[in-house]
Amino acid sequence: MEKREKLYEGKAKQIFAVDDERYYIMTYKDEATAFDGTKKGIIENKGIVNNRISCLLFKMLEEKGIETHLLEQLDERNVLVKRLQMLPVEVVLRNVAAGSLAQRLGMEEGRELQIPIIELYYKNDDLHDPMINEYHAQAMGWATWEQLKEVQSLSLRINQILRKLFDSIGLILVDFKLEFGIYDNKIVLGDEISPDSCRLWDQVSREKMDKDRFRRDLGGEAEAYQEVVRRIEEVLG
Repeated sequence: MEKREKLYEGKAKQIFAVDDERYYIMTYKDEATAFDGTKKGIIENKGIVNNRISCLLFKMLEEKGIETHLLEQLDERNVLVKRLQMLPVEVVLRNVAAGSLAQRLGMEEGRELQIPIIELYYKNDDLHDPMINEYHAQAMGWATWEQLKEVQSLSLRINQILRKLFDSIGLILVDFKLEFGIYDNKIVLGDEISPDSCRLWDQVSREKMDKDRFRRDLGGEAEAYQEVVRRIEEVLG
């Protein structure tokens, strides 16, 4: 399909219209941001790696019965996706205490949680994506009770699938972010799943293999991303 006008540009991706209003083209960028965009940089070939990882993971989830926005990987950076009506509610699912959760609760990073924790955030850059609960989302009209229940159920199912995969390739799925939208009156998984949106630690060394290397000035971001895609391709490629 022909790429037409740019509809949106975010921190890591661009969205373009195509000649069919049911779809659009999503383009992955190499730009990296952290701390609400106050820290910016470039991770070499990040867009290529994230596109590859997301496509592999979304195809696997589709095979497991999770509907996603993925239609076709067009090339290294571009993917054809369904045009979702996005819910302005992000889901963060946590298996291990890290990042803001560890800070808020005064916990040491690395503590495995007894059960996965689901957190909801209002997707709004100007407000720095504040944490909300189901009542906020319902009261503000961002999502219905039924939609929120389905989103959380899907998130837990996705977590089970991804944890099993990452465990098989020597990685710990610490936490990750998901976004959902509506397509043909159904809840569909959108956005991406990549080292940008997941915390991934090596099982043996506990080395960080995700965007925390950029956030915390650890260096070696490109190498870590490449290692993640290499391991995933060994199983799914």
